Amino acid sequence: MASATNEALSPNPLLDGLSSERRAPPLVLVVFGASGDLASRKLFPALERLASRRQLPAAFSVVGVARTEMTDEEFRDLCRKAVSDAGPSWEGLVSGFRYVCGEYSDHPTFERLSQVLEEVDRDRGTGGNRVYYLATVPGVFAEVAEALAGHGLNRPSREGAFVRIVVEKPYGRDLASALELDDRLHKVFDEPQLYRIDHYLGKETVQNVLALRFANAIFEPVWDRRYVEHVQITVAEELGVGHRGGFYESAGALRDIVQNHVLQVLALTLIEPPATIDAKGIRDEKVKALRAVEIMTPDEVAANVVRGQYAPGWVEGEHVPGYREEEGVAPDSATETYVAMRLRVDNWRWAGVPFYVRTGKRLPKRVTEVAMQFREVPHLPFQRGQARGLGPNTLVLRIQPDEGITLRFGAKVPGQEFRVRSVSMDFSYGAAFLEEAPEAYERLLLDAMVGDPTLFIRADEVEQAWRVVEPLLEAWAEGRSPLVPYAAGTWGPPEADGLLAWDGHRWRTP
Repeated sequence: MASATNEALSPNPLLDGLSSERRAPPLVLVVFGASGDLASRKLFPALERLASRRQLPAAFSVVGVARTEMTDEEFRDLCRKAVSDAGPSWEGLVSGFRYVCGEYSDHPTFERLSQVLEEVDRDRGTGGNRVYYLATVPGVFAEVAEALAGHGLNRPSREGAFVRIVVEKPYGRDLASALELDDRLHKVFDEPQLYRIDHYLGKETVQNVLALRFANAIFEPVWDRRYVEHVQITVAEELGVGHRGGFYESAGALRDIVQNHVLQVLALTLIEPPATIDAKGIRDEKVKALRAVEIMTPDEVAANVVRGQYAPGWVEGEHVPGYREEEGVAPDSATETYVAMRLRVDNWRWAGVPFYVRTGKRLPKRVTEVAMQFREVPHLPFQRGQARGLGPNTLVLRIQPDEGITLRFGAKVPGQEFRVRSVSMDFSYGAAFLEEAPEAYERLLLDAMVGDPTLFIRADEVEQAWRVVEPLLEAWAEGRSPLVPYAAGTWGPPEADGLLAWDGHRWRTP
């Protein structure tokens, strides 16, 4: 585990911001899986934006490693094509990129990588600093890390240099495999070198949970069980699995979204005020929050969890196939594409407040939000008809696609009569700030380069998140929870409504 000293001394993006003064030091970014989809869709465009903001140094290079046969120049063309509207700074940067072709288990691959890194240090002045990014399939994470160590590439080659490794999700398939992966990685890299990435933590509104609570005296006092009736977290996608059916068959919504994205957002919503807004302070409180989430027994799963799978239906006027008709999916597949859960939190702040989470594919729209519904006033002094349009106060944090915050409260309707109804007060990042917000990968890549782990996941966070979902995996493997269908284009199976109806609540429509 990382020591308190290692985390407390790290630079902090939540304090420093992303100004042009916050720049990466000289380094080489080594991308394993450089010919893949993640690199082209996310990593290379993020690097181009960092370059255009002048947040990358002149002494910088990328070395791609993958199985695909390519020359250095062909790899550079791949990087150019990944950013169609790139500026001149990108062309100058790409001209120094290198490529290594080979299997991740082969000795010659890493011999060649070691040689290329020495050449880049000599030609670009990168000083022996390395950030390895594992954009490969999860099955080779440990294999690549061990191969790096076998060739001495897991430690700095000179005094004052650094070596870090960024590990993509999913981090294991269950608790046992996550612990095994951690054990193998810790044998060759120290915890402060490990950066487990979840791109949701790079989103502005996710981070704004901290600012909203801890920079505003009006919100923190009501952020607890005395005022909050319940909380809903929704992560919805209108798309199906597309060409990722083969991957999704081995993952499902629980592993793909709930164990990481949803529980990270939940942890930030739950946390107590940290002593300091830095890596140690925030991550310590996130772990405490996750430990407070009650772990269900397998017998409790059926009453508190709904798992669904989308059937054929209509999305935006277009008929779409069901999950079992998608490419790479078994015709009798039992993989869930939808999960809804009712969670309880066993601590002083949140005791008795239900937390409802749901995620699914082929829902009516793409939206991620946290909605905090407050308790009703103890007494309404109006006549019944005067408050017919009045609903509960609700604070909504919109994480995507329109990042911002909405507060719903009661106001008088203009006119001679005295009538009250709910209105919305909206804050939008796009309208409020002239500066364009960085993309999640842009933010997190820079954090890894400057050595700030604040928005990355610590080993004990991963372990506790798996402990929360482990009973669901067990119950489903034993057939204790049925898989229910829902029509594409709807908000999920009717059974999910029952999770809230039991408590007298209902899902909000984003």
